[in-house]
Amino acid sequence: MLSRAFPWDTIEVAALNLPGLPFPLIPEGHPPPGCRVLSGALRLTGAPGTDMFIDPNPDVGYGAEPEFLDAGRLMGLPPAGDFTLAAQVSVEFASMYDAGVLLLRADDRHWAKLCFEYSPQLTPTAVTVVTRETSDDSNSFEVTEGALWLRITRTGAAWAFHASTDGSWWRLLRYFALGGPEPVRVGFLAQSPTGEGCTATFDHITFKPGAPKNLRDGS
Repeated sequence: MLSRAFPWDTIEVAALNLPGLPFPLIPEGHPPPGCRVLSGALRLTGAPGTDMFIDPNPDVGYGAEPEFLDAGRLMGLPPAGDFTLAAQVSVEFASMYDAGVLLLRADDRHWAKLCFEYSPQLTPTAVTVVTRETSDDSNSFEVTEGALWLRITRTGAAWAFHASTDGSWWRLLRYFALGGPEPVRVGFLAQSPTGEGCTATFDHITFKPGAPKNLRDGS
């Protein structure tokens, strides 16, 4: 079912099946993102003031307010076992921290984000955030291209975040255990914590069973 909801929406969806994903995507959080699928690419529009971040120093950071904990997103439950989820991400950057995100989430205090994000220097950057009760935040490298490939891998009890400028050679950004309950859902987010909304496009979305044999050799 499709319906109009918010002025920044394109289309709100009740559930979405994308080619190549073996599970449906369900809206979570509030407000739900605007959503369109164009030629197989997923286009999400996040509302103003949306993010998922629990600042470890809330007296200083911007992420202490409740609205930053539950941004609208599309999430699904992957099959059991190892897998990789990848997409080429482009973002219509306008404000600091605008981002297109591959997301994994166990509960409201355990999640992780792999982001193509507008840094405080207003430079497109590969960024990772792992939240276990509070969030950390790590900027990895600046990006001069108009898009960045992002990849989430589950391997046993561990997770890996990779990024690539060409979709061929993958740079390991994070290798970690999330903690929290099972199951863990995965999906897509467009965030705009300091801005008036952000649109991100996720193209060439692929889901593959199994994990790379070596997470550190670029494969």
